[in-house]
Amino acid sequence: MTRVAAPEDSPPDPTEAFAALLTEPGQRLLDLVRDVAPAEELAVATRLRRDHPAGLVAAALGQARLRQRAVAKFGAEAGAMYFTPDGLEQATRTSVAAWRAGRLAAAGARRVADLCCGVGGDAIALARAGLDVLAVDRSPLTCAVARANASALGLADRIKVRLGSVEDVGLAGYDTVFVDPARRGGRGRVFDPEAYSPPLSWALATAADRPLAALKIAPGVPHEAIPAAAEAEWVSHRGEVKEAVLWFGGDAAPGRRRATLLPAGDSLAGTPEPAPTGAPGRYLYEPDGAVIRAGLVGAVATELAGRLLDPSIAYVTTDQPRRTPFAVGYELTDVLPFHLKRLRALLRERDVGTLTVKKRGSAISPEELLRRVKPSGTGSATVFLTRVAGAPSMLIGHPLAG
Repeated sequence: MTRVAAPEDSPPDPTEAFAALLTEPGQRLLDLVRDVAPAEELAVATRLRRDHPAGLVAAALGQARLRQRAVAKFGAEAGAMYFTPDGLEQATRTSVAAWRAGRLAAAGARRVADLCCGVGGDAIALARAGLDVLAVDRSPLTCAVARANASALGLADRIKVRLGSVEDVGLAGYDTVFVDPARRGGRGRVFDPEAYSPPLSWALATAADRPLAALKIAPGVPHEAIPAAAEAEWVSHRGEVKEAVLWFGGDAAPGRRRATLLPAGDSLAGTPEPAPTGAPGRYLYEPDGAVIRAGLVGAVATELAGRLLDPSIAYVTTDQPRRTPFAVGYELTDVLPFHLKRLRALLRERDVGTLTVKKRGSAISPEELLRRVKPSGTGSATVFLTRVAGAPSMLIGHPLAG
């Protein structure tokens, strides 16, 4: 016999469950569970359900868990904000959002439409940069969370949240658009810009109607997919590439590529250029990931008066040590053809027990190499598995001070 679900069996509406957290009982529960560790959740939930609705307890514990995870992106303010699991995963780190918002403000933006606003992280940065923000999203829950975040951080007067499809929203009166399309589908990340939601072609058409625009894209986007009218910027935070943005108007130069490194804010701009190749010198430089994605390794090689080990690999070598914010330097002690037995003997001879493995252009994984050489000792070293003039090679060295 088929059982017909009773109304009480229906899952709670997520927007209603979130609204309950904003009530006085919900806020008290959030305070109670603020510091609950994952291992304590079951016991805490069992105790709290004696006096509180089970759905409200579950919502409070889930929100506390998200806030704890959000500290990595939002710092101490995460404890006052609200999130959804997908919204937190897709949210921009505060320092990155602030960099982008500052660039828009410096270019003259005053009223910006944040399309596909998510939980409001970008809208918050834009408002703090002095802009009036229209934040649009098609999810009722996401809009409710974005609205709550604007209120919690005292920015409700600058951020207007609107529920709806970004393709249908009226943009009259807004001089700037920022579009952060969804780049995930049912099967994970989406790499085709036309499979974004909304598609990149729609975002480009929307940008063309405004004096200023910034469109967020996947950092791995092929350069040939970047429109000629855009300046493309890749942004990294502490060496990890976080986003790529297409810029239109303001100080953006069509066809230019830019790499920006946060938190320092060092920025390198230019167009991809070839670099000379040559034999390894005494020093090796590993460009930041944003530099590599922007195709500006040649510019860093020029700055360092260096050369590439191989024309297709982003390692720069020099004969003299030099300083640059755009690459990490190493002093080399050995340059050898790739040979595991020889590497194992050399590490034993040098008493190396802590081995950092970096690779570009090598088939062997760092995990496999460590398993096969089994370093044991008191010293440390870095090994680069790469190609020198096309030949598989291993370069051993130590990071330069500073």
